Amino acid sequence: MDLDEVLCEFQVVKFPTKSAIYLWGYNQRGQTGRKGKECHLRIPKSLSPRLFVDGERRSLLWLDIACGREHTAAVASDGSLYTWGSNDFGQLGDGTEEGRKYPKKVNLLQTELVKSVACGAHCTAAIAEPRSNDGSVSVSRLWVWGQNQGSNHPRLYWGAFTPNTIIRQVSCGAVHAVALSEDGQVQAWGYNEYGQLGRGFTCEGLQGARVLNAYGKFLDEAPEIVKITQVSCGEYHTAAISESGEVYTWGLGSMGQLGHCSLQYGDKELIPRRVVALEGIVVKHVSCGGVHTCALAVKGTLYAWGGGQAGQLGLGPQNGFFPCALNASDEMLRNIPVMVIPSGVELVTCGHSHTLISMRDGRIYGWGYNSYGQAANQKSTYAWYPSPVDWCVGEVRKLAAGGGHSAVLTDACSLKELCEYRLAESVNIKNSFLIEDVASRTGADALARLCERIREDLVEQDHCSWEDTEVE
Repeated sequence: MDLDEVLCEFQVVKFPTKSAIYLWGYNQRGQTGRKGKECHLRIPKSLSPRLFVDGERRSLLWLDIACGREHTAAVASDGSLYTWGSNDFGQLGDGTEEGRKYPKKVNLLQTELVKSVACGAHCTAAIAEPRSNDGSVSVSRLWVWGQNQGSNHPRLYWGAFTPNTIIRQVSCGAVHAVALSEDGQVQAWGYNEYGQLGRGFTCEGLQGARVLNAYGKFLDEAPEIVKITQVSCGEYHTAAISESGEVYTWGLGSMGQLGHCSLQYGDKELIPRRVVALEGIVVKHVSCGGVHTCALAVKGTLYAWGGGQAGQLGLGPQNGFFPCALNASDEMLRNIPVMVIPSGVELVTCGHSHTLISMRDGRIYGWGYNSYGQAANQKSTYAWYPSPVDWCVGEVRKLAAGGGHSAVLTDACSLKELCEYRLAESVNIKNSFLIEDVASRTGADALARLCERIREDLVEQDHCSWEDTEVE
């Protein structure tokens, strides 16, 4: 075998050489990471790499990002967790209740390699592995803090799981949380006034963790145990996907967010119940918003259901909505799933009242409540249909949506993308025409659109919407 044949057997492997976090939307509590600024950011802007450097002064790569109602958290490739924004309930994990308008490392997790993070309305949870592990400790264990979590700093939490259970995923809602183990079991804790804990009954007050042991697959059959592969918490409802790709929902359903034609307990479901309207559709991801839910099929089809008052379903204003209750035809909701986008969707996330997706071609779209620009380009209170968010440079890895702000995590995996990153970081009103010309000539479409949008925004508004103060 000659050298050419040997070389032909090698495949080029793309790996990120740089990452960026883009944030935009509501910023009253500093959740977009812009120190000293209270005005809202309608254009996605990457956080300065100066905010995130390790001991050797190298810019960090990023693994995960999550948005709460008014706070944000991000996981770096070195296992560090950074948080910023509102901290009224200790959700930043620094042991205080003082908010912060710039990212800061959660020092109380320095002994851990953080793998993923989730934010609820006013709480945070992270899955991490001890940096020093002799094999006797779980490689993925759960840390929680903030509202209803008993601490303003990270605390190890097993709940109803046995110690050393491998935690696969965690999700947090307004007042409840669920955790998924590697073997497909789900435990839930928090408040249960709407049945969002899936226990078969409602109750008042804070509830400890309990493993769910009943999933209603068919109405005329007894509930059974189902292996779960992914979970998501809405404000007061919960959704899960089984290993066969079926969707189960439970909790408050008054706005159709559970996806059932009718509800068995007034305006709620008390145990996980299969969404029969998705029969025969294999779902790979589900995301819950305040009162709406989205499901992404393996073929890239996006389905949505629930409340649509702010356009968060992407179906337009009052377009074919159906009420859960009789004589309530004026309700803007849809209680059964409807197809929003037929193909090509790669990622989806739901904020409180808006939705974001990324397509397989790299484009980002959003819809829903848009008063702060968190959902779409257009300057309108509501974005009723999928609308472009065109200014995030790099390959999209993660999406996150909060109460009124949004985040995208992107990677640069090529020299061209690295150059685009550098130009995007330096663009301003004076050089935007020059950078746009270079971007257009080299096929850097997102960068070209960014330059154009910056000029439009700065002409119409004051410079607070884009320019940042120096980071201390």
